[in-house]
Formats: sequence, C-alpha cells, structure tokens
Amino acid sequence: MKKRIFILGMISLFGSMHAQRIQKGEAQINVDIGVANGWGLPVSVGVDYAIHNDITVGIEGSYATEKYSGDIKGSWFGIGANGNYHFNTLLKIPNKWDVYAGATLAYNSFSYKYNGSDFDYFDGKSSGVGFAGQIGGRYFFTKNLAAHIELGGGSVASGGKAGLTYKF
Repeated sequence: MKKRIFILGMISLFGSMHAQRIQKGEAQINVDIGVANGWGLPVSVGVDYAIHNDITVGIEGSYATEKYSGDIKGSWFGIGANGNYHFNTLLKIPNKWDVYAGATLAYNSFSYKYNGSDFDYFDGKSSGVGFAGQIGGRYFFTKNLAAHIELGGGSVASGGKAGLTYKF
C-alpha cells in the first residue's frame, strides 16, 4: 500500500513540475459555472489564444435561465470577445500559476416567456452590447489542466465564475 501511495505521489509531483501557463501560439478552452444575481446558474465556454507570452485574446459564449414567480421564465445568452494581460513575467510568478486581468466586449440578449408566449419585459432596453473588466487566476495541476476563478467580465455572470481550463 505504501508503495502505491509513493508511486501515485511521484506521478502527481512529476505532472505538476511541467505545469505551465499558456504560451505564445497555444490555445486553451475554459468551461465555467458562474454567479449571477437573479439569473440562475450561468454556464459558459470560451477559447483563448496567446498572441504573446503575456497577452491572450479570446471568445466566449454564456447561457443562463431562471424561472420566476408564476409562469414567467427568463433566459439570457451572451457572446463576447476578450483580451487579457498575464502578469507572470512582470511579477515573476511561477508558471504553474496564471494571474491575469483584461477587458471583455459582449452582446447580451435577454428574453422572457409568460404562459409560453414571448414578451419584452424591459420594453426593448434589456439586450445590447456591454463592456466590462475582469481579473482572474489559474493553477495548472498538469501540463494541460488547470482550475480557475474569475471576477467580472462582460456578461450577466459578471459577479464571477469558476471552472476548468484545458490547454492545447
């Protein structure tokens, strides 16, 4: 039993030694669950591409739905583009960590149904383009897999989100 634990520990240690944040020319997929005030539990998927060791650009799509009192059901869809600066080089942070901040420009669409019929609860003023900032961080457990958390962003999930990153 001790031998198995030792071998698993060595494999885990070896995997984390090669853990590294995204580098120029690489991409990563992010899958998240967010926090949104009054909009249920947003789910999002995004792809980031490193144009420089310290700069990524990406796209993201998010969706949430919530049932309100009575027969009212609201749904939200957002799609946006983001850019992030990664502070590892500037602050000499080890590469298994990834600390970043940036901005997102996103289109958010809100819709509501009452008794199965569509209606515009906010008189056409709820959907549109939004601009917001975000800060976040990742920890790479292996060369390609990380856990991350982010605050802000250009979506209804602006309160924050957490999830997994797969780098390829």
